[in-house]
Amino acid sequence: MTTLRLPKTLMCALILALPALPALASAAADPVAQHLAQEEQRVGVDTFTAHDYKKGTLQHVVLIRFRDGVSAAQRQQIAQQYMALQKQSLRNGKPYIVSIQAGPQFSGEGFSHGLQQAFITTFSSEGDRNYFIGTPVVTDPHHYEPAHAAFKEVFKPVLADGGLLSFDFPVIQTAP
Repeated sequence: MTTLRLPKTLMCALILALPALPALASAAADPVAQHLAQEEQRVGVDTFTAHDYKKGTLQHVVLIRFRDGVSAAQRQQIAQQYMALQKQSLRNGKPYIVSIQAGPQFSGEGFSHGLQQAFITTFSSEGDRNYFIGTPVVTDPHHYEPAHAAFKEVFKPVLADGGLLSFDFPVIQTAP
């Protein structure tokens, strides 16, 4: 089993943000969501979701907490369905997700805040991330990933209330 290690700066940002999870639930109140909506309006949805829009490695980190009663088998099925998105998600017939990593919470530091599962999806551009995410960032279904939109519908019933933290960042530093 490979251990998933997040950069310390990302972990600190996640830990500091966790007490505010209920306040972060509204995308409308999120300044990053507002900025992305304005950017999409400024450049247009075709450019905003283009494969070559703002090239560079981008990580999409999702941490989740399942509803009470979700079995280990259901959790495994959700993880497998998310992992399958790497091959199912195509643009012009070609995969565009660089990688997907997934794993259960395995830290003994005492800062998990009840979060149980992590997914890290790597993209080679902001345009690919924008296309993958879809709603609420991109609302035109011709400009977002149908496989991910379908996964969201399967995923919602097993997610605890307030049990999702999404954190995207461009990779600007990598330790040797």
